[in-house]
Amino acid sequence: MERAAAGGGIRVVLGMLLVQGIMAGLQILSKVILGEGAFVFALMTYRHIVATLCVAPFALLWERESMKELSLTVVMWIFLVALSGISMAMGFFYYGLQNTSATYATNTLNLIPIVTFVFSIITRLEKLRLRSKGGKAILLGAMLSFGGALTITLYTGKTFHLSLISTKTKEVIVPKVKPNWGRGTLFLVCSCLSYGFWFIAQAKLYKIFPYMYSANTITCIFATFQSMVLGLCVDRTKASWKLGWNLQLITIFYSGALATAATFCLIASTIAKRGPTYPSMFNPLSLILVAIAETLFLGSSISAGSLIGMTLTIVGLYMFLWGKNKEMRKSMPKRMKSEAQLASSSSVEPEPVQSTAIVVPTDERHIYIGDCANEDVANPPN
Repeated sequence: MERAAAGGGIRVVLGMLLVQGIMAGLQILSKVILGEGAFVFALMTYRHIVATLCVAPFALLWERESMKELSLTVVMWIFLVALSGISMAMGFFYYGLQNTSATYATNTLNLIPIVTFVFSIITRLEKLRLRSKGGKAILLGAMLSFGGALTITLYTGKTFHLSLISTKTKEVIVPKVKPNWGRGTLFLVCSCLSYGFWFIAQAKLYKIFPYMYSANTITCIFATFQSMVLGLCVDRTKASWKLGWNLQLITIFYSGALATAATFCLIASTIAKRGPTYPSMFNPLSLILVAIAETLFLGSSISAGSLIGMTLTIVGLYMFLWGKNKEMRKSMPKRMKSEAQLASSSSVEPEPVQSTAIVVPTDERHIYIGDCANEDVANPPN
């Protein structure tokens, strides 16, 4: 029994390491093809066609009855989820990535759960309890993470060059594109805000439609058409939409099949075994992998400010997640007690509650949306 548990624990850890490796690879591939001039909305359109084909079989196999639950309200929420979380959030992220660096853009993703929590407080979905240890940890973690983001933006310090490739090789792998850090940062901030709204919209959606595979299949379909329409409004030239046997095609299949479908299944399995906070603990690993890969293989330099900022962000994220986990555990006994009292006082046998705990695959992070009764949102999401 103990050996089986240990083996299962090792498989869970290996699965999470694989997820972070896939995500880090996606960021590097995306940076390269965007540097080559790939059109953002064409990339998003094609990758979600692949994602739809990969996720749809799970919906057809396990959630055929979900189609009976579709209504105009459900379709509206799915449309908003696709628009805010993919067409807008992912679009802004890609443009931000194009104008900055993979390390800088990936670091901003660690701010998403904190931005979402702020949105939850503003919309009164959650309360910040400053008198409790968990509440204090949440506040301090948020401050550290934002401080880390500001440090990366405002402080450079000593620069380190650790590239393993020559200058000529670098120019071949990553064509020289002049970065625009101000514009890129603005895009990344808009991406974080869009993701924050996206998680709130998902919480609303899964209250009335708790079918994760079906919802994600339909979301990918909506995202495909939304990206296509937005892309055609921006650029209708055939060259921007043309696919060839090149790295862009590899990235499309990689992101759709691995970064969406495969990681979705891995994180869903992990949450079922270890809970919602566990996958989020591995997220900073992708940032470290991206920073190493971009420095060694893409010839990018890394500054002391970036290292300090990343450290602050990671420490802040762990502190924030610890506080959220502590607050969630504290509220669970009270909720169970109130539900037991309600069940005992009712003469009608209560209907079984279907769990709304889901993992929603993004192309950057996978975000857990917990029990929608208290709208708990934790990151993994892109």
